[in-house]
Amino acid sequence: MSRFDPAQAAARLPHPRRLRAFGPAPAGQVVLDGRIVLNASGNDYLGLARHPLLAERSAAWGAEFGTGAGASRLVSGTLAPHEAVEARVARFKRCEAALLFASGWQANASVLPALFAAADRPLVFADRLNHASLHHGCAAAGVRQIRYRHNDPGHLDDLLTARAGEAGTRFILTESVFSMDGDQADISALAALAARHDAFLYVDEAHATGVLGEGGAGLCAGVAGIGCVIGTFSKAFGSFGAYVAGSRGLRDLLVGACSGFIHTTALPPPVLGAIDAALDLMPGLGEARARLQHEAARLRTALAGLGIDTAGSTTQIVPAVLGGAEQAVLASERLLAEGVLAVAIRPPTVPNGASRIRLALSAVHGAEQVSRLIGLLPRTFAQDPPPPDCLPSGSLPPGRTAP
Repeated sequence: MSRFDPAQAAARLPHPRRLRAFGPAPAGQVVLDGRIVLNASGNDYLGLARHPLLAERSAAWGAEFGTGAGASRLVSGTLAPHEAVEARVARFKRCEAALLFASGWQANASVLPALFAAADRPLVFADRLNHASLHHGCAAAGVRQIRYRHNDPGHLDDLLTARAGEAGTRFILTESVFSMDGDQADISALAALAARHDAFLYVDEAHATGVLGEGGAGLCAGVAGIGCVIGTFSKAFGSFGAYVAGSRGLRDLLVGACSGFIHTTALPPPVLGAIDAALDLMPGLGEARARLQHEAARLRTALAGLGIDTAGSTTQIVPAVLGGAEQAVLASERLLAEGVLAVAIRPPTVPNGASRIRLALSAVHGAEQVSRLIGLLPRTFAQDPPPPDCLPSGSLPPGRTAP
């Protein structure tokens, strides 16, 4: 018998990770070790996390309603702002109803078990590259996934057809924009398959909400046949929290049976104020969304010219797939030495042999900043050792100082 030692367990991790503290800077940038760097790894896709209207309304709602809800929603935590924001989100997503959650991870991890528990012998068909929170939700429910090839509706159709005579309730799980590859699911094709096979379609819109679709409403808004849509406010909305959107029946089920909703303190009013302000801004951000996609296309073209695989990206998420973890870390360090934060993504976040730099642009990145990043790519991805003056990870070149 031996006592568990967390330090020894941490030392055995195949890919150790560390936290770095970042300081405040203008939107699209961060301060690291006292120096300003371009943030090409964030999810603040529209730069709203630094928008004055969000900060003002957050402060105003905090002053009026308090800094915390003080309880779970079913106890005394439901405030008027919760219901008001949920009604606005439902209209934004063109659904009957919406429900707020603390995070996208929490939503997927707890909503899926609630749905599966209420279903008769669930048969779960899932894209093999779904986010870890979707896989976790299935594991928490004790449900075995039937995984279809990434973004392959034909393979999904084959799997559904092969089990047509098997008893049970069918579920299809996918992201609309995949967080690591930046490619898009064919939502209309999946909705058609769901209708044909009498399946419940569940879509994670975390990386599409605010960025894609009419008015930034995502790829699912207005598409018939989708049973449940989840998304976050921590990315393009510049705030925090998550939503589940769908029918009134779905909302009623989750209020009564979803542990992640029942046993969690409600979102604080300052967060709700920021979400409300972002909803005000969304209809007028069409030009910013178009500019974001234009710059992402320029970046993809530059990477393709260097022979770098971008994993089918069609969005603001542009991966540079390099293969080995060491290659990705080296490329990240080279970019950091040039004043660009571009984090290496390694297993288990991505499959073995698919380590990458996940470049994520924001609408507040100007054309000149993106051009500078593109200009750094040839040296970044050269297959030779780093230059002698390449600074170690976490450091920055001289001359870049915080304001």
